[in-house]
Amino acid sequence: MKTKIAATLASVLFISACASPEVVDTRKAGDNALNCSQIRYEIAEADKFEERAHKEKGVTGTNVAATLFFWPALLVTQSNANEAIDAAKDRKATLIRLADQKRCKL
Repeated sequence: MKTKIAATLASVLFISACASPEVVDTRKAGDNALNCSQIRYEIAEADKFEERAHKEKGVTGTNVAATLFFWPALLVTQSNANEAIDAAKDRKATLIRLADQKRCKL
């Protein structure tokens, strides 16, 4: 009985750990107040979030373990990574539109 409880708890923790890429907000409060330098910084940050999410979709130790021991966790990770990639792209598009409105040079 204790073994089943421990296995269930480990599975729940494993699933939550697998869904690791952070999904950024497309728009943030205060975006309209950003200057050109700050917009460039925010675009670079969104690029980093997208890059990290792409790495999560690749062959990682977590993904290999998920495939071997609890394959649904791999599906959760892949879905979360796709969501994070899309959110980062949307964030960059929002910032680029804002930069165009402010006539910033990117």
